[in-house]
Amino acid sequence: MKIRKVLVGIISEKDIADKLGSAKYGNMAPSHFHVSTVMVKDLITVDEDDDITEVAKILIEKNIGALPVLSDGEMVGIVTKSDFIYLCKAKAYEKISVKDIMTTDIISISADDRLVHARKVIMDSGVGRLLLTEDNELAGIITSKDIAKAFISFRKHTPDKYQSSQIKELTAGKFMSTHVDTISQYATIPQLADAMLETGYNGYL
Repeated sequence: MKIRKVLVGIISEKDIADKLGSAKYGNMAPSHFHVSTVMVKDLITVDEDDDITEVAKILIEKNIGALPVLSDGEMVGIVTKSDFIYLCKAKAYEKISVKDIMTTDIISISADDRLVHARKVIMDSGVGRLLLTEDNELAGIITSKDIAKAFISFRKHTPDKYQSSQIKELTAGKFMSTHVDTISQYATIPQLADAMLETGYNGYL
């Protein structure tokens, strides 16, 4: 007898950062977090026969990183934004440069800002990374993964009774990456795709 597996939710790095930094779960140790606590239950899915253009449109409009793929109601795979990077290596994109598609409305905060503030900005803005500045100059970058790892480490090593007060002392700059890879605005889209596939980054400056 075949056991039917039912898809009930999905988890991203941003979801983990969101829950670990939430005041609602402020006194809960990471070991007490269950998958059901973090996962998103209101799922958006696509069918394996759906047009790839429409799938990309859903990812962009809903600002999500991945979509479960169903066939006859059962999950058969998952498609992510990263999967579309391979398509950008096509010759059709060689005449398009980075400056033609890049975002110029950049969101940044100070490296001295609290980590909980960085988390809130990422959640409210729907972005996956933030630029951090010091004296009006770029100092580094912090991602939702960095924030999730920081909160996990903090909750693991800080006694419960001190967490609510000490979490406010964590600054974003302490957990940022100071090595920020950049690419020329005149680089072609295939060149950008190659760089992203090589490094595993899903964003460049």
